[in-house]
Amino acid sequence: MLIKECKGFELEKEKSNTSEDFFNRSEVTFVEDGEEKTLYILYVRYFDQNFSEFTPYQQDPIIVQEGIEVDFKDIVALVCLLKNPGLRSRKRLYINSKQDFASYFQDINFNKLPEILLALKQNNGFELRSPLEFIMQPQ
Repeated sequence: MLIKECKGFELEKEKSNTSEDFFNRSEVTFVEDGEEKTLYILYVRYFDQNFSEFTPYQQDPIIVQEGIEVDFKDIVALVCLLKNPGLRSRKRLYINSKQDFASYFQDINFNKLPEILLALKQNNGFELRSPLEFIMQPQ
């Protein structure tokens, strides 16, 4: 699978009676079997404000390396896809439970994530051989 892009952003109100400003969206675009797909993760913004509970990161940007800055919301969809490769067949996922959200980040090898993110910025893609490379294995 070729990962082409991952990005995230805060939703804004389009109408005064909507609640978009309580949510963030993260996207990961990838190519599998010659078909380009995008997975959209919609989640409660509260998780973005408290990501240090789920990750070793303390503040945004979470990664600053070689002139590249990555915010937490940029990696959410990527992490979900790494943790649950079955999401490749989905277009959207909505996460509103703190426990569900935290479960996607459990056992992720955060030291290897910059490998993907730097390749996306520098090479316009990252060839993912196995998601297991980014999951901590029990000793």
